[in-house]
Amino acid sequence: MANQDYKAGDIRVLEGLDAVRKRPGMYIGTTGVKGMHHILWEIIDNSVDEVANGFGDTVKIELLDNNVARVTDNGRGVPVDKHPKLKVSGVEVVFTQLHAGAKFDNDQYSFSGGLHGVGASVTNALSEWLNVEVKRDGSLYKIEFYSPQVGNKIKSGIVKTPLTVMGKTKGTGTTVTFKPDERVFGNEKFDYGTIAERMRDVAYLNKGMTIVIDDLRMPLDGGTDKHDVFCYKGGIADYVQYLNEGRTVLYEKPLYVEATDDKFEVEVAIQHTEGYTENIYSYVNNIPTAEGGTHEVGFKSAVTKVFNDYARKNGILKDKQANLLGEDFREGMVAVITVKMQNVQFEGQTKGKLGNPEVRPKVENLVAEKLADLLLQRGYKATAEKIIAKAMGAAKTREAAKRAKDLSRQQNKLQGLNLVGKLAGCSGKNASINELFIVEGDSAGGSAKQARDRFFQAILPLRGKPLNVEKASLEKILANEEFATLISALGTGIDPDFDIASLKYDKVIILADADQDGAHIRALLLTFFFRYMRSLITEGHVYIGMPPLYRLQKKDEILYCYDDAALAEGQKKMGKNALLQRFKGLGEMNPEQLWDTTMDPAKRTLTRVTIDDAAMADKRITILMGDDSNIRKDYIYQYADFNKIDNFKISQNSDN
Repeated sequence: MANQDYKAGDIRVLEGLDAVRKRPGMYIGTTGVKGMHHILWEIIDNSVDEVANGFGDTVKIELLDNNVARVTDNGRGVPVDKHPKLKVSGVEVVFTQLHAGAKFDNDQYSFSGGLHGVGASVTNALSEWLNVEVKRDGSLYKIEFYSPQVGNKIKSGIVKTPLTVMGKTKGTGTTVTFKPDERVFGNEKFDYGTIAERMRDVAYLNKGMTIVIDDLRMPLDGGTDKHDVFCYKGGIADYVQYLNEGRTVLYEKPLYVEATDDKFEVEVAIQHTEGYTENIYSYVNNIPTAEGGTHEVGFKSAVTKVFNDYARKNGILKDKQANLLGEDFREGMVAVITVKMQNVQFEGQTKGKLGNPEVRPKVENLVAEKLADLLLQRGYKATAEKIIAKAMGAAKTREAAKRAKDLSRQQNKLQGLNLVGKLAGCSGKNASINELFIVEGDSAGGSAKQARDRFFQAILPLRGKPLNVEKASLEKILANEEFATLISALGTGIDPDFDIASLKYDKVIILADADQDGAHIRALLLTFFFRYMRSLITEGHVYIGMPPLYRLQKKDEILYCYDDAALAEGQKKMGKNALLQRFKGLGEMNPEQLWDTTMDPAKRTLTRVTIDDAAMADKRITILMGDDSNIRKDYIYQYADFNKIDNFKISQNSDN
């Protein structure tokens, strides 16, 4: 248990606050909407760490008018006594000193997601103003910060009103209210849906924690009037069931185990579906580890060992039969593993992969012991037998699938059978600069083949819509002509044998029409990449091409517009007599237009596909691409804007 006696002297200062305003991207990644939400996460994470360590039970987030956010917890409250070295209050240290916090040792927090101590100070530095209210020792304290313009420079996070006792109060806790600075983030607004999704995940990962979200903004200020309370007594067991909504599950009650070893905690929840792909979501101290790590390796080893042992002891696997592989037991598995620990070693700046080597055997031993005991309990025999039966079925098809994947690697045969007349390859052999355009239809494919730079750009036209892999077995996917061609063209194989080092193209660009069919094709391809080539996305190789929607021409002046806002600006610039063309599809563009607008690296616009939350991406793909039409309908009714009005009017002078 962490120390209840939390004072300013417990705060360690590594360096002063500087350069945040000058180079915000170094601290929050981007000054767009994602970066603006990042400074909110920093404040929320502090409150979550406080509650998750046993101090309090509730975190409340409120969205106020003028893009103001307020975060409140009922933890111990940030220290208000003077720091022994800096001679200012602990609150001021936390919010003005970069790399200052109580999480650098294990005295005040048994574990923490915020390990670098930059969160509160960076939020302060990138806010127009920020206020902190602290309840401690029966008193209510308040301090105010702001970022004024002084000459040509902005002074960030300056104390406007020193820490002041506002009166007496009951209870303890901290409230932080702040307004992201428009000089940094422009007109970006907090998105309720984004916040609610993240907080739902956090509540699942912290069994019993209550997280309240209120949107108190006026409608004109982006308000939704929504209110959510997230609290899950079942924790990650409830989380797995939530992720599997819309799927057909193999058994109703998830397998759930938890274990502790000194100051190390591990929880695992497992539920198999009748699907074919495995989905494992892992976390360390509430931080998602999208790239896995030693805790995932230990978990997989434990599952393989326990179920093979169970099958042997119960005569399901005979003496002459070989053990099943881990991938057999993980077919159709949806699992969540979360560990809480000290001295975390993440690989990379994004904290995407756990590197602590001692965690693998610890997780393997703890999970194996608890899972083996669970399967012996009353009511779990049928579940274990269903999992093993599914695994044995997976093993029977594994060799057939392996042979099919081996065929996909035989480029000479596949190119002769599948690629002739389809893939227009590039002459350059440098994979680090080569690009593959996946183009909708033969007409657009023909234009793209003529428009491209043959040295580094390859074109793969699709005939019709690809298979929906969410509803198909691996055998059907490999037998599908479109996907067999795509797999062969990329050269990587697919999971579990996917090899990013064999990728032939640095950029894989989906180029489809800006209509419903084009959107559906993009969704189908992205579903395939997410399920069977996820590293292609996580390592930044998948892009969406952005062809223009409109072409304006006035005499010799030509302007391409990529959305309605750009069109309005273009019409304002060129005047009323400009001719307007609306492109209905890529096939309507001649090769010169397609090169100038969509394929020329010097002029084009590409959108890189990223995964911020793998579990939520999995959930949405299941809803939108799966079999359950009712859950899809509910999702559409909840999130679609049926009141949106299209104000676009085609000019009388348009030629199309």
